[in-house]
Amino acid sequence: MLSQVTKAARRVSHELHGVVVSAGLMQKTVKVRVAGQKWNKIVNKFYADPKHYLVHDPNSSLRTGDVVAIAPGWPTSRHKRHVVKQIIAPYGESIENRPPVPSLDEIITEREARKEAKDERKALRKQSEEEQRLALKIAAADERKAKHTAWEQLMAKSDQ
Repeated sequence: MLSQVTKAARRVSHELHGVVVSAGLMQKTVKVRVAGQKWNKIVNKFYADPKHYLVHDPNSSLRTGDVVAIAPGWPTSRHKRHVVKQIIAPYGESIENRPPVPSLDEIITEREARKEAKDERKALRKQSEEEQRLALKIAAADERKAKHTAWEQLMAKSDQ
């Protein structure tokens, strides 16, 4: 069963192109600069206004200077909201010598598999907690019953 986030990720056709400005400093994360312009109405002129995004690089296959295509995805950490789609123009080491960039479908299937495993672990944990709670309930009931029978025996002895 696909989650809402996964369905939304499959529908995304928005793609940004940018240059990797920082790679290798954070695990599976690169900083990408995407070009942009800002209009200054006083001077009547456009000025460069680049945006920087922290992008998830699952296999650490990007190097500083690479031109890449990124797509918005689900949040992978506090500041990462995009994922690498493909390497457009490598800088330095060739693409064949690097780990492959997984496709969006591969990333989504991996994420779904992790989510299913997590849900299964959660269900097992919940079931074991329920069994423990039931065992504690039964033990408490047995203890109450034992106390009650002891009290009845004590009362029977006092009546004699």
